[in-house]
Amino acid sequence: MPSVARIGMPIVRAAGALRRGGKLLLDIALPPLCPSCRAPLGDGVGLCAVCWSKLSLIEKPYCARLGIPFTYDPGPGLLSMEAIAAPPAYNRARAAVRYDDIARALVVAFKFSDRLDLAPMMGRWMARAGAELLAEADALVPVPLHWRRLWARRFNQSAALAGAISAVSGVPVLHDSLNRVRATPQQVGLSKADRAGNVQGAFRVPAERKAYIAGKRLVLVDDVLTSGATVDTCARGLLRAGAAHVDVLVFARVVAPLRSTI
Repeated sequence: MPSVARIGMPIVRAAGALRRGGKLLLDIALPPLCPSCRAPLGDGVGLCAVCWSKLSLIEKPYCARLGIPFTYDPGPGLLSMEAIAAPPAYNRARAAVRYDDIARALVVAFKFSDRLDLAPMMGRWMARAGAELLAEADALVPVPLHWRRLWARRFNQSAALAGAISAVSGVPVLHDSLNRVRATPQQVGLSKADRAGNVQGAFRVPAERKAYIAGKRLVLVDDVLTSGATVDTCARGLLRAGAAHVDVLVFARVVAPLRSTI
């Protein structure tokens, strides 16, 4: 008598073939477009050649603490003025790209147009930028959304990016280990001081999840780093819950046009 597994395999294969066929028909009817400029793409997901050439990847040299790129190489371990003047609660921050027009288009498409298909690509770039952090990490922690915003958006973009990074790096994701306990207004348009005040006390590790946090080396994952107020508040919450070390990994960060060392 054939086993249940043997009976089920043809069904699984047929379902996979139907999905592939459906995707092919959809690509023919609606060819993939560049999420930045909407130009047709030859195949798959990504950027067109023109937009790719304009994307500003963040490479060394950069501040060892904040990951802010320098205009020239000052030697290893040098910190930026921002890192010295106002050191954050987290240890290190790294970003894949500068938040310019191309990066903004990607983030907006991913975050507000349900382009979850962009997460694997963005996650690969983030894993490359944060390789040194991931090599030492015990787990990834996505920056959480308040339940009202999650309900409206239907997914947490930070959790989607964390899942993509985990698939590349093998570092597990700790879901529900950090909660946004207070709904906060959007940070867009606020000053640095107002951003910090806006998120103060907004994040907390649930009591039943503290055992998963204690003693761990964690990497906070988010889409964009502007002033750093959100990830700094999240890091403080994780450290209060007993985390041994917190780093930050984002897709894009806001960078002033010109950066020099101290």
